[in-house]
Order: sequence, then structure tokens, then C-alpha cells
Amino acid sequence: MFAYTLKSAQGLFAGAAPQQVAQAFGDMLANPGEQIFWMAFVTLAGFLICLGGLKNGVEKASTIIMTSLLVLMLLLVARAVTLPGAGKGLEFYLKPDFSKMVQNGIGEVIFAAMGQAFFTLSLGIGAIAIFGSYIDKEKSLAGEATTVIALDTFVALMAGFIILPTCFAFGVNPGQGPGLIFVTLPNIFNTMPLGRLWGTIFFVFMSFAALSTVIAVFENIIAFSMDARGWSRSKAVWVNMVVVFVLSIPCVLGFNIWSKAAIPGIGGIQDIEDFIVSNNLLPLGSLLYVIFCVSKRGWGWDNFIAEANTGSGLKFSPALRFYAKWILPIIIVAIWLVGYAQKFFLK
Repeated sequence: MFAYTLKSAQGLFAGAAPQQVAQAFGDMLANPGEQIFWMAFVTLAGFLICLGGLKNGVEKASTIIMTSLLVLMLLLVARAVTLPGAGKGLEFYLKPDFSKMVQNGIGEVIFAAMGQAFFTLSLGIGAIAIFGSYIDKEKSLAGEATTVIALDTFVALMAGFIILPTCFAFGVNPGQGPGLIFVTLPNIFNTMPLGRLWGTIFFVFMSFAALSTVIAVFENIIAFSMDARGWSRSKAVWVNMVVVFVLSIPCVLGFNIWSKAAIPGIGGIQDIEDFIVSNNLLPLGSLLYVIFCVSKRGWGWDNFIAEANTGSGLKFSPALRFYAKWILPIIIVAIWLVGYAQKFFLK
């Protein structure tokens, strides 16, 4: 995101054909030096912000940035759906094709949706717990959680209205993967008056939106180091900064120098890391969270319900105790097992 902010400001995509925009993204991934530089930049920036404090700096800035980003996304939606040929993209996006669901396996689709829900809300790895820890006692956790879910879903829908119509308008494959945003959006900006300016502003907002998520993960690691090891915040920041930088190198090199490194049945380095997180840490971490909240050996149901329902807003019903204690853990375990079955046995 930060790299594309600079590229957009430099006018790299101005007047470029869709194929040239796609090639620019491929060239960036293939350049280990550029990848390592931006990874180091984000790692340094994220930890330095955590060193200076999270609540007063990032929280206030994120409010302004995320509001601005939402407004800009609505403008991009208006432009994307009015592009020539965008109608086919809207049909592809909004008209369900249940034959494809059956063809790919209903269980596969459901698991993919659940996996995306775990991932987009950072469930099971502690990131969302950091945001929750800064909520004051005036509002209930259930009410705040509902707001987060609604906003997350709204942003995801708007992103679809931007990206998929644009893919069909410019002949870009909609199944291209995570790099889609870096291929389709520059094409939109090229069709807009002052597109270079709008593109730069968009990637600035997106950079800080992404950085806020990175910071949440960093803050969680820092808090753990301070609580478990008794480190000062300064020591926790500098030690973990080095560790995160080193552990991030394989992912960076997985796009280029180490692109052929793979584990049979799983895939390359990015696939391996995705397997560790999506197939294991997210579901199993969520399972531990649930058990901790409902078990007498953990926090306990009474303590959980008292904390969750403190403040005004939507309340977590005590009638959900049986569901939370017995049904929800079974669902999570089933999702975890189905993920393994689809990964190794049902291909």
C-alpha cells in the first residue's frame, strides 16, 4: 500500500494500459530489494507508533482516516459501476450461481466463508482483543461487536462493487487473487479527472487503514512481552521489532527468490503461512477464547457475561450459555477438521 502511494504520486500508472498496470505489480513482487525495503518500513513505523502510545495517536488518526476512506470508496463505487462493460461485473457479483457452489462443494463454500469471517475479524489471534481492550465501560461489548460486523460487511460489499465491475470493464481476470486491488484500482483512477491525485489519496488512506491492523498485532505482541516477561515497553518494542523483521523475510522472498520453495499438499511460503494462520491459529485460537470465557477453569461464564453486558447497548443473552459452552465449540472444531480434510484428503 505504501509502495503504491509513492508510485501513484509519481504518476507511474498515468496513461498506462491495463496490461502495463498488471505488469507493474508483478515487477514489484519480483523485486526482493523493494519488497524488503517496504516491509522494513512498515515494521519500523508500526513499532515506533506503538512505542509512542496507541490510544491517543493511532485511535484518533484512524477515526479520521477510516471515515475519509469510506467516503472515497463510495466515490469509487459510483465510478466503477458506470464504466463501460461494468454491467457484466455487477451480474457476476450479485447474481448467485448455485451450480458453481455444488460444483465446488457446498462444504467448501461454507468453510471458505467461515474462514474469511475468522480472518477479516482477526478472531483467534488476539488482534481484535486489543481493540476491545480500549473500549470504555459506557457501551456493551455485544453492541460494539455488532457495529464492527456491520461496518466490516459494508466495506467488503463496497470493495466488491469497486473491483468486480472494473475487472470486467478492463478485461482483468476476477480470480486473480490478493493483487487484484493493485491491478484494477489504478485503471479506475486513469479514467477519472485528477486520477493521479485521487489514486494517491486512496492509497494513503488504505496504507493507514492497513497499518492500523498491523499496529494492533504489534501491540498485542508487545503487551504479551510486557506481561509475561516483565519487559519495559521500550525493550518489548525493540526486541520484537527485530524478531518480526526476521520472521517476515521468508514471506517477502516467497514472491521471488524462494518462490519455488514448497511443501507438498500445502504449497509455497505464502501458502504455508496462510495454512498456519487460517487453518490452525484462527479456528483453534477462537476455540480457546470460547472455552476460556465459559469454563470455570478460565474466566468463567458469570464473569464473562458481566463484562460483556456492562454499559448501554445490545446485551449478550444469558440464554446463550448452552450454545456458547457446547454448540459453538463443536462448530469451531468442525470448521477446523473440514479445513484439514479439504486441504489434504478431498482434493
